[in-house]
Amino acid sequence: MKPDRKTYEINIAGLIRELPIVQVTDNMAIASFVLLGDSQLVLKAAAELLPRLPEVDYLITAEAKGIPLVQELSRLLKMDRYFVARKSIKPYMVHPFVTEVYSITTQKKQILCLDEVEAKLIAGKRVLIVDDVISTGESLKAMETLVKKAGGVVAGKAAILAEGDAAKRDDILFLEKLPLFQF
Repeated sequence: MKPDRKTYEINIAGLIRELPIVQVTDNMAIASFVLLGDSQLVLKAAAELLPRLPEVDYLITAEAKGIPLVQELSRLLKMDRYFVARKSIKPYMVHPFVTEVYSITTQKKQILCLDEVEAKLIAGKRVLIVDDVISTGESLKAMETLVKKAGGVVAGKAAILAEGDAAKRDDILFLEKLPLFQF
């Protein structure tokens, strides 16, 4: 049985968004949240997350949907740089740090990697892991592994939305809950 409704309305940082409901498995659907391209939401969400964040030296996100949020948070925090865990090893990477992840949205195993140069900058620093949506926590776990491999300290984990059981976690900061639709 498929979900009855086609969209899910959510209020994020005072902005109303209609998210399409998308079936991801035979018995589960998600409200598809895409931050890319929503400038207004990026600005409002970053401003609302900012006072909740712990003291950090750097921010990191996974390629690609968390990038606008990390960009805006780094600007608000007056940081010179942030890091993006890439989904493939790039030709410029020398001795990359690599870990595997299985994401609910892509439904396949992927890698996340950091260049050795970036890893050296992270070593000994407090790093905040940032994402647009936290669901199963697999992407967070993979980024945490990268930060630790690089010698960094995970100072916290933050997202705009916590989906399903992630909303029950006490180790993440988030603005709103997002349900999973089981049928």
